[in-house]
Amino acid sequence: MEEILARIPQRDPFLFIEKIVDRTENSVTTSKLITGKEDFFKGHFPGDPIMPGVLLSEAAFQTGALLMSYIMEGGITGKTAVVSRIKSAKFKKIVRPGDEIIIEVKLDEQIDNTAFLKGNIKVDGKTCVQINFACSLVG
Repeated sequence: MEEILARIPQRDPFLFIEKIVDRTENSVTTSKLITGKEDFFKGHFPGDPIMPGVLLSEAAFQTGALLMSYIMEGGITGKTAVVSRIKSAKFKKIVRPGDEIIIEVKLDEQIDNTAFLKGNIKVDGKTCVQINFACSLVG
């Protein structure tokens, strides 16, 4: 967790990754246990809690920012990785309290300060979200 906090600016309650599971030169896999105590479950949906797809996407974006911090080592001081494009997103399986999400983001292409990324979020080996997006360094 300390490494994540040192590399991306998001903090609780808007931090949706908690562990680095694996890292290669062009990919990072993170995870987060969805406890059901998260504030958004109060309204999404009472009695039938479902993690919002936009927040699952944010978990992929945060993992992408983490990947960029490794790829662009030395070139990110004073900059923030922000989403600059969402090319496609597919939501295939509902995420509920008690699920542990595994978020894998791979670099597809890098042009200057922009990384084009592919994200895949799974629970128990089953794909929940597939998302293609870009992050750019700003600041």
